[in-house]
Amino acid sequence: MSESTRDDTRSSDEQTVGDLYQQLLQSWNQRDAAAFAALFTADAHLVGFDGSMVDGQAAIEEHLRQIFTDHPTAAYVGKIREIRLLAPDVVLLRAVAGMVPPGQADLLPAANTIQALVAVREAATWRITFYQNTPAQFHGRPELVQQLADELRLLLFIRPVAPQ
Repeated sequence: MSESTRDDTRSSDEQTVGDLYQQLLQSWNQRDAAAFAALFTADAHLVGFDGSMVDGQAAIEEHLRQIFTDHPTAAYVGKIREIRLLAPDVVLLRAVAGMVPPGQADLLPAANTIQALVAVREAATWRITFYQNTPAQFHGRPELVQQLADELRLLLFIRPVAPQ
């Protein structure tokens, strides 16, 4: 589904996967490694902002626990660009996100990201089996960095992120 498609035209599965993405951001923002990892399949693969590659739900939880223990993490504000049903039990979600540093009210454009996830239905539950979080640096095109930052800032007015 393109970003221009209205939310009320999403299928139930697309809506559920969109909600799964929002839960992912919320669990990150709450610095809850267990809740974050619980959204993944047992054999999931994660590619982090810094290029870290993590395999498996348990390893994802431990990886996030270390990050949350060792670093003051910024909070995400995200916007879904596309949700596409690839097969009856497989959905691709593409999104963009910005990060609001701890104690700040505005996002840091240098930390904008392009996010992609693949969700699969296991029994009746959708889980993330692949997640990638790539810096949106747009090398040599600072106007695109600014354009994305401006777009994401609008979300802060709609869904403010509480300063940490």
